[in-house]
Amino acid sequence: MAQATDQRVKLSELSWPSSTVLTEILEAWAAGLRRILLEGGTRSTKTWSALQALIMIAQFAVEPILISIVSESLPHLKRGAIRDFFNILGENPDYCPYWSKTEFTYKRPNWNGKIEFFGADDVKRVTGLTRDILYMNEANNISQDTGLGLDIRTSRFTIADWNPTSHFWIHDIWKDSPENAYNHSTYKDALHILPKVVVDNIESMKDKDPNWWNIFGLGLEGKIEGLVYPKFEQVDELPPGEYFYGLDYGFASDPTVLVKNVIIGENLYSQQMFYDFTGLTNDQIGRKATLCGVKREPIYPDPNEPKSAEELRKLGFNVRDTVKGAGSVAFGRQRVNQFYQHWTKDSLDCITEQRNFRYIKDRMTGDFTDKTTHKWSHGQNARRYAVASYRAMSHIIMEAVAYI
Repeated sequence: MAQATDQRVKLSELSWPSSTVLTEILEAWAAGLRRILLEGGTRSTKTWSALQALIMIAQFAVEPILISIVSESLPHLKRGAIRDFFNILGENPDYCPYWSKTEFTYKRPNWNGKIEFFGADDVKRVTGLTRDILYMNEANNISQDTGLGLDIRTSRFTIADWNPTSHFWIHDIWKDSPENAYNHSTYKDALHILPKVVVDNIESMKDKDPNWWNIFGLGLEGKIEGLVYPKFEQVDELPPGEYFYGLDYGFASDPTVLVKNVIIGENLYSQQMFYDFTGLTNDQIGRKATLCGVKREPIYPDPNEPKSAEELRKLGFNVRDTVKGAGSVAFGRQRVNQFYQHWTKDSLDCITEQRNFRYIKDRMTGDFTDKTTHKWSHGQNARRYAVASYRAMSHIIMEAVAYI
């Protein structure tokens, strides 16, 4: 108890922006509770506050303590929790003497706490040694067996956070237990921290996408219905084969996305090469594509920008014609869904898109329309252009050969 009380005193001395989420995490730790469950909307400081609390515990622990920070995969951690961790500390992982780039551990000589990061897909570490504290980041993307296995090997305290996209195992097993604390938060709990442009962007979704607003704005349990591409798996890397690309041009606030694909039997494997919001020119797209290793493999771009396609051809890229016209969108989606779909684990934006890309309901009838959520469409469109056109051209070639 004294240890945690000291941490609360230190909190007032730090320059970090804090929140009620941070306070409740430290209070649950001080009270000796088994877990704290952080459910809520986007930008509510769940991850940031959990990392702040763990840094404080590691720094002021009176005895050696091991803290494990786990998310669905290591690439997910690198883009999220690890980046936030070093931003909180004000350090650069590339030059930090306390950071092991091979083991993904952080330990200062004057701290009793050691912090390690690993993916829930790392079987050896998931089923390996025990720890004192566990933090499961975006726990709704971690399976029940893995989550419970990690928690069983945790001796003192577990933190779990998630956006309530749907009902999942923590709701059934932990949420109502008296040994656990529960915290609900939304962006409104962080209005003193968030820039106005971020708040405006969140609130703009209220009328555009009521389901998104319910989950990510209000932090209420939702249900992602009507997914365009319901199932996919994650893989470490693309298998060898004949690669082909799909390209979705950015416009205004939309990203430019290049997706690399390969088809092996009934399996479609895809990798996000870049997902760029900076408003790339065609020349810049060409340079980024070259840096990504694109050579003479076919590229199938958005068919509504033929001028851009021609400019990329003049830069030396093998830009092919993309299937277009009436029915081409439905045709492309059907083609994609004919395969077992896979994304590489580092395709973070496209993975998020596929989990949220869905048909929109008619507000009057409640029936699904053929309209989809634009916010989550960009990488999905890039993949669709490629798969629809690549497969279509393959059939044309095969039919021509058969006729000869």
